[in-house]
Amino acid sequence: MRERAEEVKRGVWQAGGFPVEVPVMSLGEMLMKPTTMLYRNLLSMETEETIRCHPLDGVVLMGGCDKTTPALLMGAISANIPAIFLPCGPMLIARWGKETLGSGSDAWKYWAERCAGNLD
Repeated sequence: MRERAEEVKRGVWQAGGFPVEVPVMSLGEMLMKPTTMLYRNLLSMETEETIRCHPLDGVVLMGGCDKTTPALLMGAISANIPAIFLPCGPMLIARWGKETLGSGSDAWKYWAERCAGNLD
């Protein structure tokens, strides 16, 4: 994502604009239980207010998960300025031995196993 942000900034410079990175919170899917859906509207409000409090002519939104994407778009639409959404792709998976691990679901599965005393 860092590399992609630099490419977007380069494009804004080439178009005669002045790019500024303005971060908003990350939902951190793999660390939140039961779900980050509870925070989607909070991210949307933060996005809207962050856009409104800066003198911006337009925004390039960057996100990737199924909750971050609508949150960023809802915030930009509510702020009523031109916006482009650049998807950054899904979270990466991991492997342990021959097993493929999901970024969030497997973390909670193995945490439950640890709490049950089956893993140390």
